Amino acid sequence: MQTPSNGYARKLAPNLVGFALAVILTAIPFALVYFHALARTPALIVIAGLAVVQILVHLRYFLHLDMAPASRSKLFSLVFAAALVFLMVGGTVWIMFDLSMRMGFG
Repeated sequence: MQTPSNGYARKLAPNLVGFALAVILTAIPFALVYFHALARTPALIVIAGLAVVQILVHLRYFLHLDMAPASRSKLFSLVFAAALVFLMVGGTVWIMFDLSMRMGFG
C-alpha cells in the first residue's frame, strides 16, 4: 500500500522543479539590469532569450504540455490561440500605424 506522502511528493516534485526554474529565469534578467552586467543590446537579447525559455518552462511544468499524443490537441489549440492573438495585435498595430501616417503624425 502506498502512503499518501509518496503520492503527493511524486505529484509535487515536477511543480517544484518548474517553480525553481521560473524563479531562476526571472532572477537572471533582474540581476543583469540591476548590476549593469551587459550593454543594452546584448542585455535585451539575453532577456528575450530567457523569456522564451521561461515560456517553455511554464508550458512544460505548469500546463503539462509535451509531445505525448494526449496533450498534442492542447498544444495545437494553444498555438492556434497564440496565432489569433498575434494576428489581432499585429493587425491593430498595422492599422494604427497606417492611420498615424495618413493623419500626418508619422
